[in-house]
Amino acid sequence: MTAQNSATLPTTIAVKNPVRRGTALALLGVVAFSLTFPATAWGLESFGPWSLVALRSVLAAAIAGAFLLACRVPLPAREHWVGLAVVAAGVVVGFPMLTTLALTTSTTSHAAVVVGLLPLTTAALSALRTGARPSRAFWAAALAGAAVVITFTLAQSGGALSAGDAYLFGALLVCAAGYTEGGRLARMLPGWQVIGWALVLCLPLSLAGSVAGLAYEPVHLTGHGLAGLIWAAAGSTFLGLYVWYRGMAEIGAPRASQLQLAQPLLTLVWSVALLGEHLSPAAPAAACGVLVCIAVTQRVK
Repeated sequence: MTAQNSATLPTTIAVKNPVRRGTALALLGVVAFSLTFPATAWGLESFGPWSLVALRSVLAAAIAGAFLLACRVPLPAREHWVGLAVVAAGVVVGFPMLTTLALTTSTTSHAAVVVGLLPLTTAALSALRTGARPSRAFWAAALAGAAVVITFTLAQSGGALSAGDAYLFGALLVCAAGYTEGGRLARMLPGWQVIGWALVLCLPLSLAGSVAGLAYEPVHLTGHGLAGLIWAAAGSTFLGLYVWYRGMAEIGAPRASQLQLAQPLLTLVWSVALLGEHLSPAAPAAACGVLVCIAVTQRVK
């Protein structure tokens, strides 16, 4: 272990098998991510989209910076900064901004189609970036799972595309790139340092965005709005990405990405419980189909 990755956060998941440990960590990340859209919808009750994204990044960077300082983590090596910039552009700026803009016109259940397509896109980009070659059975299961999720989420939205779909598809591409590069870096740096340095890298832009957003967008503070902002910053952006990148480093980006097939269905559950959105009776059948596809992708190479 090098001096650069000797400073790590403690983890409560004590599993000797690295595959099981990586799967558990990645699943924890999926649960955290599944709350992102409902939290964002809550946050939009108090803040404008630009203010919400900028403040979310500032708070997450403050948390990450505190950990980096407390652990006296040295600066990443020069060769890591380009990859960190890709992570920052994809998961710190691009995905939150584009999905927040989409949620100003789309429901959370419709926006979940992005997450349904994300595993397949991440696996494809990872294969191109790392040279990995998953088997045909893996791709077949991944495509089947993506088809189930897309069909279900489109049925939830009445089969029509919303005005925010351009934002959603853009978010899909930039997030997949950020996940792929973050997973690669997490093999050389602890996962929390990957997202931590990416957040710190974006801090000047986030601070400027916060000042500009708060100056031009109205603020109406509510309990839901503050809770949504705090979860989006601490839960989705920092904690979620920390455990996600650690899990991805253990089991590989293609396999970890397929665990996200369950994320849209979890988001729909949260949407009903927290936002009062209607859930179709087809949800249990879709959930079973997705879980079968996940099981296949976790067993094949």
